[in-house]
Parts: sequence; C-alpha cells; structure tokens
Amino acid sequence: MANVSVYNMEGKEVGTMELNDAVFGVEVNEHLVHMAVVNQLANKRQGTQKAKTRSEVSGGGKKPWRQKGTGHARQGSIRAPQWTGGGVVFAPVPRDYSFKMNKKEKRAALKSALTSRVMESKFIVLDDLKFDEIKTKKFQEVLNNLKVNKALVVLNDNDEKVVLSARNIPEVRTVLTNTINVYDILKYNTVITTKAAVATIEEVYA
Repeated sequence: MANVSVYNMEGKEVGTMELNDAVFGVEVNEHLVHMAVVNQLANKRQGTQKAKTRSEVSGGGKKPWRQKGTGHARQGSIRAPQWTGGGVVFAPVPRDYSFKMNKKEKRAALKSALTSRVMESKFIVLDDLKFDEIKTKKFQEVLNNLKVNKALVVLNDNDEKVVLSARNIPEVRTVLTNTINVYDILKYNTVITTKAAVATIEEVYA
C-alpha cells in the first residue's frame, strides 16, 4: 500500500492516506495506455470527410480532342485527376474510425495511468473541496496553494459550486469518478481528487 499526503484547501498537509495497490500500484502497461488514448480520440472522430473521384465529378463525358495528330498529350476526359476541376485520386469517403477495447483492457489502462501519476507525485488528495459560493477566484486560490496550474479535478459528486467555479479556468477540467478516462489523466499535469473520490475509485476498480 502506497501512502500519500492529504492536504486541505489552504495547501497544508493534514494527514496521510493509504492507496490501494490494486488500483494505484499496478505495473504500468504503456501499450494499453497508448491504445486507450488512440481509442478515445478515434471514437471522437466524425468520419464525415468526403471528396469526389473522377467517376463522381460532373462533366467530362466527351473526349476533349482526338487521340492523334493534335500535338497535345492524349486525354480521355477533362475530369481526370491531372486536370483542374478533376476528381481526386484516392478520395476520402465517410467511414467509422472507432474501434473497441474490451472491459479488462480499459480498466488496466486506467489503473496504469493513475499509477503513473502517483509514481510521479502528480496525484494530490484533498480532505475536502467545498465552496460557499460560485467563485473562480477561490478555485484559483486553491490551485495556487497546491502549486498547481494544469489539473484534472476528480469529484465524488456533482457539486455545482465547485464545477462552475472551475469552469472558467482554461487549464482545469472537472470530472466525476464515473467519467474519468486515460486521455484526461495524461492530458493534465496533475490529478487533484478528494478522499471520498479516492474511496469510490478504489471501490469500483480494485
């Protein structure tokens, strides 16, 4: 079991917490982590790109000039790819880029990403994260106290005051424990979470 320090919103250490090695101390599988990131980005792609091949461009049915005797190179259609306004050679067509990862792979990738953040000391646990009002300045103060600028904030419940206070800070993203993913964990330098959120993550993934 790995021990991490627990901080309050003022950035002061108020205790320690044991992390479950089944989630935060696994062997990091870089291949699965990479696969999970590619999977997430591929699944986001619209796949609506389209261009016309020479058979789809209108016009060009008539041979522009006779085969021999003009001094020109022979041509069969003014819609061939070498002509301006012609078709595209290997034109993209709408397609589905998504692919599936099985449940075990996804869980292993997520655990690997969380473990790597703990190993790099980029995993900060707060005893609690609560605000009396929606105030971006207050959230920024918490980040300053923790000496963090780019962070993924993992919450146990959808606290509107916390979520809305963080929304206008460009380098911060708030997520719930049931929506955390490998891409976000790697994209943001530091993971900030609460004791309650850690308990939920361990309950689900251990």
